[in-house]
Amino acid sequence: MSLEEYRSFHRRSIEEPEAFWSEQAAAVDWNRRWDEVRDYSRPPFVRWFAGGETNLCHNAVDRHLQERGEQTALAYVSTETGERAEYTYRELYAEVNAFAAALRGLGVGKGERVIIYMPMMPEAIFAMLACVRLGAIHSVVFGGFAAHNLAKRIDDAKPKVLITADAGMRGGSVVRYKPLVDEALDASRHPPEKVVVCHRGIDEEMPVDEGRDLDYSGLRQEHAGEEIPAEWVESSHPSYILYTSGTTGPPKGVQRDTGGYAVALVSSMKHIFASEPGETMFTASDIGWVVGHSYIVYAPLMYGMTSIVYEGLPIRPDPGIWWKIVEDYGVNTMFTSPTAIRALRKQDPKYMREHNTSSLRNLFLAGEPLDEPTSRWASESLGVTVRDNYWQTETGWPILSSLLPGLEDEPVVPGSAGFAVYGYDLKLVHEESGEEVGPGERGVLAIKPPLPPGCMSTVWGDDKRFVDTYFSDFPGDELYSTFDWATRREDGRYFIMGRSDDVINVAGHRLGTREIEEAISDHPDVAEAAAVGVKDEYKGQVVAAYVVPKESAPAGEELEESIKEIVAQRIGRIARPEIVRFVGALPKTRSGKLLRRSIQALAEGRETGDLSTIEDPAALEEIKAATPQSR
Repeated sequence: MSLEEYRSFHRRSIEEPEAFWSEQAAAVDWNRRWDEVRDYSRPPFVRWFAGGETNLCHNAVDRHLQERGEQTALAYVSTETGERAEYTYRELYAEVNAFAAALRGLGVGKGERVIIYMPMMPEAIFAMLACVRLGAIHSVVFGGFAAHNLAKRIDDAKPKVLITADAGMRGGSVVRYKPLVDEALDASRHPPEKVVVCHRGIDEEMPVDEGRDLDYSGLRQEHAGEEIPAEWVESSHPSYILYTSGTTGPPKGVQRDTGGYAVALVSSMKHIFASEPGETMFTASDIGWVVGHSYIVYAPLMYGMTSIVYEGLPIRPDPGIWWKIVEDYGVNTMFTSPTAIRALRKQDPKYMREHNTSSLRNLFLAGEPLDEPTSRWASESLGVTVRDNYWQTETGWPILSSLLPGLEDEPVVPGSAGFAVYGYDLKLVHEESGEEVGPGERGVLAIKPPLPPGCMSTVWGDDKRFVDTYFSDFPGDELYSTFDWATRREDGRYFIMGRSDDVINVAGHRLGTREIEEAISDHPDVAEAAAVGVKDEYKGQVVAAYVVPKESAPAGEELEESIKEIVAQRIGRIARPEIVRFVGALPKTRSGKLLRRSIQALAEGRETGDLSTIEDPAALEEIKAATPQSR
């Protein structure tokens, strides 16, 4: 019966979307009710709750003051600096209002962009909420990104203000943020007028531009006690831009709306994460990624929960730190990545037994495919159900989940990310014909539009790129492509098999192959390069680079190390190639397309399949010769 209950719930969301989503929207505060639940007059663009007016900050903070004013909203733990802090909803209201007043004084208003380049710290979340309070559009850039990448995002978003910190820390090592910001601003064509800097006391030698840089603490003190009314914005008004890797050219800014996002997230806390207002959620991620936006900041706060904000690694000061946090704060719902759990699995199991984790009901994992041994170990060690789910930066919330209404008692099948989430009309289609494939057959996972609430509304500043990138893969049908291979069982469970496009997934971080290749090709001793993702037990994938050096360059350890470093400098340490192999040529089709899938297959010791379109078969032999496991 439970599966039938799920199917009925899902079917209604597809067949009666207006009624279904109108009911879900009742959990969100609206200043003005919508004129139309769904406006799909310009496919594939969709406007949810068109004409309705709401505000994310009001829903995340203001509306809880009467009932939950003294409840902890944010609990901050940093094992890098040793700091801990708690903010009630009333204290959060005061912090956000003070900073909103400061931003307004700097000319930030409705529609203006603000870039946030900060470590995991409460002030970063105050900044996000202050932006949406004003109707401004924030763009959080992950603090691990290099100056070159930050500059690209600055030029695309054209921000009024940039907010940063003097430094962050990672594994005990200092990461100096401000010099990276200064370098990015020097390289950008559209630098912001002002830079707000949060001084943590980590980098005492931080450079200061007296005419441009402003002190966060000083601004906060200047505007303490001020109250800024929430700017009610139309439902389709952009809430934020979040950049994702994928191709060459300008970065691709995922644009999110306001009303649809609020409705999707609040409903997901009830229907997917099985949580209750007043409980505690610990999402071990970073606000630089979509998981942090949705499930550290907006969803738990809008739902009236306590959200844990953690700065640090899962194994410092010891591998029991996460479980200590669960014990200390009575965490009920936890969300992280399979990569993190694999890292903990390598540690002494005694750390799992040292802390009382009985408050924890569910552990949700997403970011890359979850293997059965990792799932079983976590479930048995913690005594909780491990729930897989699958989604993307573009969707903002899960596409697949193993916990939905009606699935509470269904057995979890390791390796499966679960069933289609309500609102998603999923199709599994042949990569070329676009025809649906049957149970057990491999296909590309696609979504029949209109996309449900919460998904991206367009690519920032480029509607054409939105259509060309996501809705042009399959002939005769405007299906949204996830670019992921999958199979589906008869019962409706999906199994994700990996990327069908040129994106590498390292520990849940999506990296564009072409972006990495461009960085390598800028090396003075490199003629050409191909980057592929190679399976890794702990990270899901690692970057492998096959490099054609210039004739004058000796292909040795020195060149290998400098290639790795140029990628780390241009993109970030997360993109640093694990493997560099030197070859004389790269395999391409007769039209000049690089055969990355064939290179990847050889790198992983698999068969390459049909190579009838290859221009020079000898180039493939070069790859084989350079790959030890292929010999």
